[in-house]
Amino acid sequence: MDAMAPNGPLVGTDWLAARLGRPGVVVLDASVGGHRDARERIPGARVFDIVGAMSDHSGPLPHTMPDTDRFTEEMRGLGVDESDTLVVYDGAGIYSSARAWWMLRAMGFDRAAVLDGGLPAWKSAGLPLENGEAGPARRRGDFTARPRPGLVVGSGEVMAALADPAAAVFDARSRERFRGTTPEPRAGLRGGHMPGAVNLPFGELQQGGRMRPVPELRAAFSALAGEREQLVFSCGSGVTACVLALGAELAGYRELSVYDGSWSEWGLPSDLPVVTGGSES
Repeated sequence: MDAMAPNGPLVGTDWLAARLGRPGVVVLDASVGGHRDARERIPGARVFDIVGAMSDHSGPLPHTMPDTDRFTEEMRGLGVDESDTLVVYDGAGIYSSARAWWMLRAMGFDRAAVLDGGLPAWKSAGLPLENGEAGPARRRGDFTARPRPGLVVGSGEVMAALADPAAAVFDARSRERFRGTTPEPRAGLRGGHMPGAVNLPFGELQQGGRMRPVPELRAAFSALAGEREQLVFSCGSGVTACVLALGAELAGYRELSVYDGSWSEWGLPSDLPVVTGGSES
């Protein structure tokens, strides 16, 4: 077994601390907004900028996947090689790091894992920190994106999944947003949810900033999906949907997709169906 390869999509602070600084181990800070603090980061971490360089800015939706060439170019600019092992974390615990992990999976890269508990867990363990903005990579990498169809989907595929008795569409937003009883944080969006979707707020898969044990994750998904094994995940803008994808992967599900536009697209005024009220959970 390759001791440098993660055994699954989640690693702990002990696993990373034992390998930090070794050739071929790259740490990526995928924090967004106020969760990134240049004064404190894991030593050597490079910035995986979900809001900036790692989003497609040619359209109106936030956080959507860049194209293959752009993703390849950005990863090479971070000095990432095909043979590297990547560990992604964020400053909130497990929030946007799962998005970075899923993007890598969708682009054909499997040697990546999320740091369980993120930067808060690293700090709680008393592990070393580095200050100041991350510098440029010493050299360009040879990373090449090889997109996998079906891991990131659009509204058409979601509509098909809603009508498919073998599929379940999960919404990672809060219960209040799902029911339409609180306004959406993004202006101009309708409140409510997709008809037939089920609600599993992403925070319910975590305890103390870490992912819950596998049996608890499996129970959370099976309670809503029943015997359905094809799962599609949505949220506000495609970020926390990936926390559900991470949880489902840990729970043993394999037919997984993330709706890239999520509610930022579905909630726009359009013919896409929206319902309010109810619990659908």
